[in-house]
Amino acid sequence: MAPGRLRRAARILAGLAVAGGVALGAPPAFRRLEFFRVRRIEVTGAHYLAPEAVVAALRLGPKASVFDDLGPLERRLAAVPGVARGEVGRRLPGTLTVAIAEIEPIALTPRPGGLAPMDARGRVLPYDPSRAAPDLPIATAADSVVGRVLSLVREHDPALFARIATAGRVAGDVVLELDGRRLWFDRGATAEDIRAVTAVAQDLTRQRRDYQELDGRFAGQVVVRGMDPPARGPAGTGARGRGA
Repeated sequence: MAPGRLRRAARILAGLAVAGGVALGAPPAFRRLEFFRVRRIEVTGAHYLAPEAVVAALRLGPKASVFDDLGPLERRLAAVPGVARGEVGRRLPGTLTVAIAEIEPIALTPRPGGLAPMDARGRVLPYDPSRAAPDLPIATAADSVVGRVLSLVREHDPALFARIATAGRVAGDVVLELDGRRLWFDRGATAEDIRAVTAVAQDLTRQRRDYQELDGRFAGQVVVRGMDPPARGPAGTGARGRGA
């Protein structure tokens, strides 16, 4: 057999041996081979976090191999603030693939030195606010109750969410401020409460009636304040007006 064919055959056999080794769980000998040292790390899904920070969180040693156990790497990723989940894969001979899903910010909240993104559970996220969330509402404090209500609004009425300027707690309830008006919600607000307030707001807009507050804290009704004479909401909302 010609030398060129011998070399090609050797490479094919070597490839088959590696594939077989992968299928069998990679013999420990593979981990010691320089050929399989990690030389490249590809990160996907990092929209808010810097890819360099994701790579650093893996804490790879200089002799790390693509055949090392990936479980510890995935657990390190899961411990990174802002990472919801992470998966690590390998592409031979020397590449690790890292795919992460980040926790979405729901608001910006004051912190020493400026504003920081906050998630729906009231946790401050290590994101650059100018890069991650320039148009989010401002929560007066990092608060899980406020975060939950904001998340509910974003899920069920994205257009309303986009108009919210600030959100905060008043005596345990949640107050959203937008367009010079206030929306009140109970700390246990539901999707039905969000829809009821939205329906009343839309009906008042169609009637060209102004108001200062819509209060959705009462079961089966929305109270309208700051409007005289009072205006009734659409059928089924149980809305009632009350002058300031």
